[in-house]
Amino acid sequence: MTNTKIILYDCLDIYKILNELGNTIKFDTIYISNEEELNLYVKNLENYLIIHKHAKFKNKNQIFLDNLPITLDKLIEKINLFILKNIFVEKSNKKIGIYSLNINSREISYEKKKMKLTEQEVKILIYLEKFENPIKIEQLQKDIWGYSKELETHTVETHIHRLRKKFINTFNDNKIILSTKNGYLIE
Repeated sequence: MTNTKIILYDCLDIYKILNELGNTIKFDTIYISNEEELNLYVKNLENYLIIHKHAKFKNKNQIFLDNLPITLDKLIEKINLFILKNIFVEKSNKKIGIYSLNINSREISYEKKKMKLTEQEVKILIYLEKFENPIKIEQLQKDIWGYSKELETHTVETHIHRLRKKFINTFNDNKIILSTKNGYLIE
């Protein structure tokens, strides 16, 4: 949940304090005073946290402030913990084709089989999954390894070859990463 929008629902006092601290705490905050407006606002948001004082309010992305007053340090700690937990959860299950990738443990699975991956293998899979069209070797070199396009190396081909071999040995899948004349892509 990077770039999380912090919504202060009916907490004008806390909003004013966080807003005044602006550059120091680096949270993107907004104040909303009624539930209808709140529901409309969060409808299309993915990364948000609602801070409120109302026990009746139910939302999975919320911090309920029941022990008021609260110190600023404690509030910021609660916000940071919420964001860190959600980042961890986000990275725990990413779909790569038919597979489930846990970025935190660098493990990919399908049905009951699991396979460990290196950090570079995870980067390759996540990168290729983002695109529908093949990605050229030079682009992978630049974006995954930070190499210039002019550098002659077989790093990409070597990593792809090893990764394919692991998929064949573990999942009997020789089509996870396709090689075309225009580059590599995930099927």
